[in-house]
Amino acid sequence: VQLVESGGGLVQAGGSLRLSCAASGLAFRGYTMGWSRQAPGKEREFVAAISWTGAVTLYADSVEGRFTVSRDNAKNTVFLQMNSLIPEDTAVYYCAAARTLKLPTTQDPYNYWGQGTQVTVSS
Repeated sequence: VQLVESGGGLVQAGGSLRLSCAASGLAFRGYTMGWSRQAPGKEREFVAAISWTGAVTLYADSVEGRFTVSRDNAKNTVFLQMNSLIPEDTAVYYCAAARTLKLPTTQDPYNYWGQGTQVTVSS
């Protein structure tokens, strides 16, 4: 199984980025997909999750209304559209796959993880 994130970079506060995560080696339609992030010196934290069909999404309070998670099951890809970015969003962003009908907000239920992509928001 491989999860490969892309789309990170350096952006000014108020700007936008769109992260992608391409999955291979798993039955993508059968997995809840999630995004988490880890800032320097901090624990990894939940950002967003999306159900198998894409019909249900869940967000951390800190990103609600600014970030949108979506998926394209035909392309085995999950996206994270990030708008109105703030310096506090600076972190390495990871996508993950969970073989569950639930939308986990903790790390343990996720079976597979990508290597992460760096997002840096300058003030």
